[in-house]
Amino acid sequence: MNFRARDLEILRAVVQEYIETGEPVASRTLAKHRKAALSPASIRNIMADLEDEGYLSQPHTSAGRVPTGLAFRLYVESLTASQLPASEAERVRAELLGAATLDGRLERSTHVLQELTHNLAVTAAVSRSSQLLDQLELLQMSDQRVLIIVVTKDGMVHNRVVAPQETISADELVRIRNYFNENFRGWTIPAARRELARRLEQESAAYNDILRRLLLLDSLGLLDIGQEPQVHTEGVSNLLSAELNLTRERMRALFRALEETKKILSLLDLYLEQPSGEVTVQVGLGAADPAMEELSLIGISMTLPSGQDARFAVIGPTRMQYPKVMSTVYHVGQVFQNLPVA
Repeated sequence: MNFRARDLEILRAVVQEYIETGEPVASRTLAKHRKAALSPASIRNIMADLEDEGYLSQPHTSAGRVPTGLAFRLYVESLTASQLPASEAERVRAELLGAATLDGRLERSTHVLQELTHNLAVTAAVSRSSQLLDQLELLQMSDQRVLIIVVTKDGMVHNRVVAPQETISADELVRIRNYFNENFRGWTIPAARRELARRLEQESAAYNDILRRLLLLDSLGLLDIGQEPQVHTEGVSNLLSAELNLTRERMRALFRALEETKKILSLLDLYLEQPSGEVTVQVGLGAADPAMEELSLIGISMTLPSGQDARFAVIGPTRMQYPKVMSTVYHVGQVFQNLPVA
């Protein structure tokens, strides 16, 4: 769609109004709030065009319209992190200075992110995964457990025995091993994980089973190499009041996923790629888990003087206060990076 400035203004106004109220937005509501004169009929025509292009949807014929994921993604592209109010900025610095260790600062960062955004806060420090994968071997053991052997380019050999909930035959393990070695030799671990998730969405049915089982093995520790990460989360219960359109079963699945350290790390690996010091916004986390389709992640990743990668993120409903959360995440990350080495 070739957007005119007026179209973008209306779309942005719909998103902002929906974030504030959670209700379908009517053209008459926008007409009252606009400074420039534009009739409800003209606004209604623009909204109809935006609906045709997939940016808005209409729950009922007589109702207003709500923004789609496409609209939210376009909306966040226009946002940048701004300065926090002085009182909040001082609180962040005071909280982090009060901890003497890296893990203590991570824990305090999680707390202040949750307090200031009222969403789920996540912080992590992980060893840099610069090792390159060389070879994978998968061996079936007599009790259906699987021996995983990962060899990296620097000659390190990492062994792990896992017990998948579903049986994987010896022939299937050979196919999984061959696929992995043909496609991921020479890749870093985070890049391999991201590509596995992407391919599971896009590959043909012939490869879906291999990819699904690869991700199953990864959830059990296939690519867990190096020092254990330090991970903190706080505020999962905040999602209870987020009015997510999930069945009780899907909500339980969502909470189980968000309470698993491995799932949280996979989220950070998938959406916070290389440390850049720039805020990343991901609208819809369905690629990581179908139960997370209505969630968004706002995060930042950076390298600490210790050589570790630190990641700070807030996970909340699609209908969240993006400017506020972006500014908070950015400021916490910057303060953390500039503190004296713990």
